Amino acid sequence: MKFGIAACFLGMASLAGTPAHAQSGQGVEAPATPALVPADFDVPVLVEADGFTLVPLGPDLVQVDYDAYMSSIEHLQQTFTRSTAWPHENISDEDAMRDMETEQARFDARESFAYGVLTPDGSRERGSVYVRPSKVAGYDAVVMLWVTQAEYDAGFDGALYEWVKGWVASEWPFENVAYPGRAIAWDQWDAMVAAAE
Repeated sequence: MKFGIAACFLGMASLAGTPAHAQSGQGVEAPATPALVPADFDVPVLVEADGFTLVPLGPDLVQVDYDAYMSSIEHLQQTFTRSTAWPHENISDEDAMRDMETEQARFDARESFAYGVLTPDGSRERGSVYVRPSKVAGYDAVVMLWVTQAEYDAGFDGALYEWVKGWVASEWPFENVAYPGRAIAWDQWDAMVAAAE
């Protein structure tokens, strides 16, 4: 990778993002999806927790994000995307940057929101959290997350999931949130999405 990371994430209001990772190649286009949250809702742009910080995914995080998912290709293919489409060994610098630009555009448009879960000093990404609209009736949002293989092995996956559930319940304007692959089994969720399409 040729990109550097801006280590200053205290002024993150201009950063943004959402899940382009598994949908590489879409580029940055004018948003067509309605906003996920009300116009008067202040979307979090910097969340500090015990041992980690959430910041919106965007171009400034392209290097640490790339390093994180490329360190855990097989793990993420089995636990997050359930597909060999992402991540894969041949992701280029251009693909990585395009994904981050798309993440930022969707965040700015308030269509969906993707966060890097960073170490407190911002030097490493431990995983990612995504807040997305739901295609399945009865849910007003879908929240998904992943951690690297090393963080999973260290037990961070369960700890992050519990933290995220509390954060979403207390800080976001949703009444019924789906957690695919966690509260809802992947095969059940995939069937529900297929039935809704």
